[in-house]
Amino acid sequence: MKLYTIGFTKTTAESFFTRLANAGVKKVIDVRLNNVSQLAGFAKKDDLRYFLRAICQIEYEHRPELAPTQEMLDEYKKHRATWATYGERFLALMAQRKVEETIPRSAVDQACLLCSEAKPHHCHRLLVAEYWKKKWGDLEIIHL
Repeated sequence: MKLYTIGFTKTTAESFFTRLANAGVKKVIDVRLNNVSQLAGFAKKDDLRYFLRAICQIEYEHRPELAPTQEMLDEYKKHRATWATYGERFLALMAQRKVEETIPRSAVDQACLLCSEAKPHHCHRLLVAEYWKKKWGDLEIIHL
């Protein structure tokens, strides 16, 4: 089973959609709490849904249950919480939400978790992917 991750900041629309298409992604799972971002015009939910379908024949799905709470996000972004603390709290939230049970494995295979961060290292999409890998085992994580 393969799960991809991608961020949309610090990239062009051409590079973003080409990476998704070349990887063979079947669905983009938007894990942002706020998916009407102004950071990149092509990444607003309605535009993104259209572009994914029109350019790459890729499905789009918004899954806010894979996002942190606004409080958690604010604490981390305003540097009141370290990455380690944020990660612990976020993983506890994923366990509380039982996302390994509520989202079927079949919905994740060949899907790509989308968030805004350019790199996955300090982004919750990495935490979601690693959480599922720990729970499910046979999951290959590929960062685009």
